[in-house]
Amino acid sequence: MLSKLQLLSVFFGDDIIYKIYLRSQVIHKLFETNPELDINKLDLFHLQFTQSLIDLLRKIKKNNETNVSMLFDEIQINKEMIDRLNDPYYTLANFNLEKQRQALKVNLSLRKLFQVLSDNSTDNPLSKNINAFSSRFAADFFYPIAPELLQEITAYNDKDVYTDEYATIQRKLMGVLCKYEFKTEFYCGLKAGTQVAEVYKFVDDDRYLIYSLSDNLFVFLDIAKIASIDMANNMSKKEKLVHELRDKNDKLEGNASAMKAAMPTEIKNLLADNYKKISDISFMENISNIDVQANILKSMLNTDLI
Repeated sequence: MLSKLQLLSVFFGDDIIYKIYLRSQVIHKLFETNPELDINKLDLFHLQFTQSLIDLLRKIKKNNETNVSMLFDEIQINKEMIDRLNDPYYTLANFNLEKQRQALKVNLSLRKLFQVLSDNSTDNPLSKNINAFSSRFAADFFYPIAPELLQEITAYNDKDVYTDEYATIQRKLMGVLCKYEFKTEFYCGLKAGTQVAEVYKFVDDDRYLIYSLSDNLFVFLDIAKIASIDMANNMSKKEKLVHELRDKNDKLEGNASAMKAAMPTEIKNLLADNYKKISDISFMENISNIDVQANILKSMLNTDLI
């Protein structure tokens, strides 16, 4: 029985439990070295006090292990979610790579559009799957704006544009594109409800154009009109969630470590009182005191503290 108490003292790593174990050893040794003492009183001590304490500590240990197990289940679920969200297809690194490819597609489409308009051709100038980029990344990486703002920044006068079957482009924009050899780079993406647009910056000039995907429209953009957008954080929603889940798992693992050997304050106070009582008790004369302490321990087994 004492060996069980020793194991529990090691598990909880609490000084007061270890002190109770040591004191119980002293009491046990007292009876072993004094055969004139009534051994039945030692049996009574172990039955009433030691076993009650072991039962109480085992219950706390079991409850703690159940709670820790629940935490580790949550940690594992979070890890599985992180693995799913970490699909490289949707990461920021992949977005940065693909936006360069998208800029090449758009620049090539604009160059072809110029040629088609010049030749009065009926060919489709837009690159194949030109809208696949936005379909893939808009949900996570494009900045939300009000529909009214999107409508404002894509508004144009019919007499100021070239239009064919496949696209519409501002006349002045086409002239500037020709001047700068159709060299633009992806600046940002915008979304307003189901409407999506892509903003491009001229490589050698501080000017911007916007490409509205719904009507294949290309017009100049006054960049000041979207200056309120916070572009400091390019992290996607998925990557933000991954960071949040990782932070949560770190906290859960810390909680699990602390929870494993946690003990309610009321129980710790009770054990301290137990230790004081068994240290002071003359067991031959005050065996009833043991009964009182044992009964308190047993009553704790049926409380909500554990």
